[in-house]
Amino acid sequence: MSDRLTATPHGVTLCALADLPDPGARNFVLQIGERYFHGFVVRRGKTVAGYVDACPHMGLPLAKQLDDYLTNDATLIECDWHGALFRPEDGLCVGGPCVGQRLRPWPVELVNGLVKTAQTVNSA
Repeated sequence: MSDRLTATPHGVTLCALADLPDPGARNFVLQIGERYFHGFVVRRGKTVAGYVDACPHMGLPLAKQLDDYLTNDATLIECDWHGALFRPEDGLCVGGPCVGQRLRPWPVELVNGLVKTAQTVNSA
């Protein structure tokens, strides 16, 4: 996982909002130089949230099958490896081995019907 990036440049167009199922999720892999970023976007209505595709429990990607990030009822994000459950709106783990931890956010935004990478906010 050390070759994987955890952030992306601002303003990269990922897809049209209409290309994301509602509710649903989609995986994105971006090559930046010689390294790769792995993330996913979750849609609920006209709201999107992005996360780095790595469970805080063991660092593994969450989905075993492409784009299969949500529970059967599409209410939570689920890690297929150990059953951790996360709220789509903020990435908080509400069930499983990493309760109280969060998925690492990947800032995304809607711009004129397109899902794009957003400006990273530095907390330091």
